[in-house]
Amino acid sequence: MSSSSPNTVLATQGLAQWVWRGARCLPVLAVIATSAGCILTRDLPDPALDIPTGYKAARLTTTGAPPTLDWWRGFHSRELTGLMEEAQTVNLDIAAATARIIQADQQARIAGAALLPSANAGGQETYSRTSGSSSSGLNNGGREVVNYSASLSASYELDFWGKNRDAAQAAEETATANRFDRDVVALTTLTSVANAYFQVLAAQDRIRTANRNIASAVRILEAIKQRLQAGTGTDLDVAQQESVLANQRAAVPPLRQTLAQNINALATLVARPPESVKVKGGSLNQIAAPRVTPGLPSELLTQRPDIRRQEAQLASATANVGSARAQFFPSIQLTGQGGYQSAALVSLFQPHAAFFSLVGGLTQPIFDGGRILGNFRYTKAQQDEMLQTYRKTVVSAFADVDNALIAIRQTTERLRLQREVLAASRRAFELSEQQLRAGTADIVTVLNTQLTLFQAEDSLSQAQLARLQAIVSLYQALGGGWEPRMERPANAL
Repeated sequence: MSSSSPNTVLATQGLAQWVWRGARCLPVLAVIATSAGCILTRDLPDPALDIPTGYKAARLTTTGAPPTLDWWRGFHSRELTGLMEEAQTVNLDIAAATARIIQADQQARIAGAALLPSANAGGQETYSRTSGSSSSGLNNGGREVVNYSASLSASYELDFWGKNRDAAQAAEETATANRFDRDVVALTTLTSVANAYFQVLAAQDRIRTANRNIASAVRILEAIKQRLQAGTGTDLDVAQQESVLANQRAAVPPLRQTLAQNINALATLVARPPESVKVKGGSLNQIAAPRVTPGLPSELLTQRPDIRRQEAQLASATANVGSARAQFFPSIQLTGQGGYQSAALVSLFQPHAAFFSLVGGLTQPIFDGGRILGNFRYTKAQQDEMLQTYRKTVVSAFADVDNALIAIRQTTERLRLQREVLAASRRAFELSEQQLRAGTADIVTVLNTQLTLFQAEDSLSQAQLARLQAIVSLYQALGGGWEPRMERPANAL
């Protein structure tokens, strides 16, 4: 083979020239096909949204900056900030959503491959022997034939009607939707971390309150027993107070269960076993309540990742409609093949052993049993479904913000009133306890005032929790300070 190296070089150059002559027309044809496809491109359907000028529940103004990206820092809790940052890097739901982005990117790469020519190289050695028997029965001696060939083939479908281009665009929009879906998962995860952490603080506050109430009930029980010993009390008074004390003690185990369940929920959110998660917690009184301005309703369309996700899915469905429509038109396929074929390996790459062929084919669907029409109507129905889903997502987003604003306003008022209730209840209980020790209080009054105080203290913790959760809900309704980083997948081709 070394003696034929110059011929091999010449033959390779000849094959390359043939490939160039056969392929140089492809860019021109591709431009024509792309231009023709653009003619049939349909814009996104008009969702006909009724966007309000301001939120109904906004008290003073609808203007203002959206929440910051690290919105949880506004609560001034280092432990909460640490859990948030850890969840962003190790949460399993976010990791799964990130893997779906990679899948969608590769699907876009697969769909986009149809826009480019495909080329294949091959080599073959064929050995055959013909029969040596003739019609007269004589042996003519068989003939052995050896054939060598080396070839390069290329094919390209002219995307004259935009079928492949729209299919690739649909895959790219789906990849974009998966990016927004990852942001939706991340936002949901972060709000879950905040709510679970506040549940932990609320459970710790309620357990401390229950322990204080148990201590108060024990003091009252001792005072009633002293009255019984002095002859001014009854066994009924003692039994009633013992019932109050038992109820307070029975309220502690459910609170400890709630505390443990929320710590375990935090462990799941940060992808760690519960045994390795230590939540110090503290008190809801140590948590600051940041003020969140809702901004304008029109800004919500770009602030919420779920709206952007639905918008990308609508764009994908619209591109699928274009691809389905193009299937009604002819398919134009260009195929070229060339190479060398020889019975002797030493002369395989000689110029006279070269061969080539160019084929252009056109296929027009005539009858397919309604498959193309059914597919077109199917994609149209999918597009309409995505349009209605997009509209519902936007309308629901406006309602979410209004509901969160109302919740903040009402929980703030509830917390203010509950503090007044607690102050009055605590004063009434202190006076009744003083009168009990002085021997001038009615036991029924003492029982009522202490039960009212116990309930008021527990309700205060629940009111504090409800207000913080309402603020978290507003952050989530506004998109949580989410900022789009990459709205289009990277070019996979």
